[in-house]
Amino acid sequence: MRRALGAVLAVATLGCRAPAPGGLTLLFLGRSPAASLNGLSWAPDPDHSRVVAFDGRLHIVRQLTSPRLATPMAAAPLGATELLITERTGEGVVLDTAGRPAREWDSPDVASLYAAAGGRVVAVRSPYYVPQLADPEPDTAPLIRVLDTLGRPIAGLATIRRPALPLLGYLVNAGAVAAASDGSVYYAPLVRDEIRKYGPGGELRWSAKRGLEGTESDPVFLPPPKGSTELRVRSRLVNVALVLGPDGRLYALGSDDSSATRLRVDVVDTATGAIVATRHLGERVAAVAVDRDGALALSDGDSLLAAAAPAAGGREPFAPAFALPDLRGDTVTLAAFRGKVTLVNFWASWCDPCREEFPHMAGLYREFDRKDVAIVAISDDVDAGKMRAFVRQFQPPFPILVGGGRMKQTYHYRGLPYSVLLDREGRVVERIFGFGGGEEFRNLHATIAKEVGVP
Repeated sequence: MRRALGAVLAVATLGCRAPAPGGLTLLFLGRSPAASLNGLSWAPDPDHSRVVAFDGRLHIVRQLTSPRLATPMAAAPLGATELLITERTGEGVVLDTAGRPAREWDSPDVASLYAAAGGRVVAVRSPYYVPQLADPEPDTAPLIRVLDTLGRPIAGLATIRRPALPLLGYLVNAGAVAAASDGSVYYAPLVRDEIRKYGPGGELRWSAKRGLEGTESDPVFLPPPKGSTELRVRSRLVNVALVLGPDGRLYALGSDDSSATRLRVDVVDTATGAIVATRHLGERVAAVAVDRDGALALSDGDSLLAAAAPAAGGREPFAPAFALPDLRGDTVTLAAFRGKVTLVNFWASWCDPCREEFPHMAGLYREFDRKDVAIVAISDDVDAGKMRAFVRQFQPPFPILVGGGRMKQTYHYRGLPYSVLLDREGRVVERIFGFGGGEEFRNLHATIAKEVGVP
């Protein structure tokens, strides 16, 4: 799940002047598009399952976290007060700027990427989560879906491109998207050297190319390595993300090479499709911003994120507080763990990563004194027999509580396993989405040890 943002880049501009102090708008953080709303730039930070807001000096002034934010990959403004966040797996999550969830919806594609402007939401097949093989779609399937603000498809724009091998259709039609307030939509396919502008009704206004070297071709299957049955596909990764800047120009984050390791930003005139400037980022992934005069500025994304101050208002309380039966039928409450650093884990017997995670949790539990640290694992199984069989197999040394299949509806987490580390006051220290293996638990051990040392 985690991905590094790259090494340090010195701040630089396309021109010879320094960027105007306090006048920067963030366009991209790593490979994710940012959203400009209410004077701030809001960007997803997938490594930390949050959305962060930058002021004009690229200082983080707000942080939004939620169980609904597992791996946020893109942000777009939705109206004057809300943010539309794209999850890596394609769900759309709408938050207000205080971090309160307004609504969410499932992906209309295997995984979708969203953009919004002028009260209209559009979705394309996401470049952030691309199945290598997918069921072929009909020739008439829309390339771009138009959604209402509840995430329901209401129309389609343009049609998909059918590759020679229909099973690769998702890869061929995945791409980046941006929406304008006049109804125009900009689309750039992941694997082709092309950027397109569509009018509000889906008519093609222009198509532009970066002029990359090499022959363009559809993705094709490669012979498997000797002695292997692994499927491999040859494709050229070209376009990563699109953003409309405050100057009205389109900014395209793309690749100079076939594997998207050497990135570039192209500045595009939205009236004609002409590329008016290009900035090569090399192998480093940066934070890309633009100043009031249209000059690009590059900063090190890791450094920007590391400078984040504690979230305003301190840690949030874990809510709602649970009161659930254990395996003997006795009610166990969250209040019973007050005074201890507590890991609340949600799991289910049908969750394979949960099976991998349980031995690590048992080991972690044995490494700390019971007076300081607790683990409570809440099953979201509907089938009590399967839950008890799982417990008999793993014999966890920590308490098991019975959620009865109601936990996702109550806590709104993205998937299982899902854990929340609480401090001694029952406030959220960290949310952990999925199972990250031994390294994740070594980091978790260090975090718990630090919390134990806090009076």
